[in-house]
Amino acid sequence: MSRWPSALLLMATALLAGCRPQSEGNAAAPQTQSPPEPAAAPLASPPLVAAARAQIGITTRYDPAYFSLSYPNGDPPSDRGVCTDVVIRALRTQQLDLQQRIHEDMRGDFAAYPQLWRLSRPDRNIDHRRVPNQMRWFQRQGWELPISTRADDYAAGDIVAWKLNGHGLLHVGIVSDRRLADGTPLVLHNIAQGTQEQDLLFRHTIIGHYRMPG
Repeated sequence: MSRWPSALLLMATALLAGCRPQSEGNAAAPQTQSPPEPAAAPLASPPLVAAARAQIGITTRYDPAYFSLSYPNGDPPSDRGVCTDVVIRALRTQQLDLQQRIHEDMRGDFAAYPQLWRLSRPDRNIDHRRVPNQMRWFQRQGWELPISTRADDYAAGDIVAWKLNGHGLLHVGIVSDRRLADGTPLVLHNIAQGTQEQDLLFRHTIIGHYRMPG
């Protein structure tokens, strides 16, 4: 039985494999794949944002009840709270206890705080859990920033206060590092159903904008 010349044999084998034959004298060298580039690690959320987001699924109820709290670092049960508790709990992860700081500031200058509750002295169980008192303390610490309608003026971790449309109640939350397609950042807050991350920033009238130094 006759043998095919080597060139014909190479061509026949290549055609059966569905490939084009290599030119004689230019056989393909074994190829090695470069290792894949390591995926870039996702950027970590700012600490205040991460601390607020960690409350999702833990604080599942909105509960405006008055609680007798320990002092300092007193806190209602972790499954419940109001909008101000989102901010209080997040700031405590940054070694800042609003309960103690607001109480001490009010003891030093009670008249500097809003007189809306017919009190004659500070109440360390509730003062730090009231939006107007938080706003005044942030202002007195130099945290206040201009109010703007531009999304880019709000950084992740900023604290924002609103007057809610319809009934005028006050609200507070923390700006997220997650944004809508148009660039508007989401907000971490508790308005009715526990801590949530939602599109709220420009849904109501902004009355305060604050940023923790550093």
